Amino acid sequence: MDSKEIREIEKKIFNTFSNLARSMGFSPVHGNIIGSLIVGGGSLSLQDMAKKTGYSISMVSLSMDLLEILGIVKRVKKHRDRKLYIELSGDLLESLKKIFLIRVKRGISDSLLEFEQGKNRLEKLQGKNKNEVLKAINTLEMEIKRLEKYVVLLSGVKLP
Repeated sequence: MDSKEIREIEKKIFNTFSNLARSMGFSPVHGNIIGSLIVGGGSLSLQDMAKKTGYSISMVSLSMDLLEILGIVKRVKKHRDRKLYIELSGDLLESLKKIFLIRVKRGISDSLLEFEQGKNRLEKLQGKNKNEVLKAINTLEMEIKRLEKYVVLLSGVKLP
């Protein structure tokens, strides 16, 4: 009975990280990998990771690529062991901050580009509400630029 309850608690931890990953635009697999590493003490073999998360070894391995690029995990070979291990790498919160900032900055850039393209298209058009739409775009552009300044300040904040 205790083993079943422990597994349920582990699943809740995995779901927490899965939801966090999803909210940041990543796959739930990424969150489950991070959650399983935290529960597993920071290091698990690829096989154990697959067993804990319920995903195939190939799915875990594929998802690992992105997490490794982001500096959240690393692959490790242990002396006299043929298995491949996955370990948490660096500060998890710092990595999540980095991911968050990358996503927000990309969203800001995409929005500013869309606004510029919209203004260029509007210049070529005629219509009674053209000026209202242009005014709305300019207002949104100013707000996005304010957000961009905030994000720059936020990126400089040191984590506790």
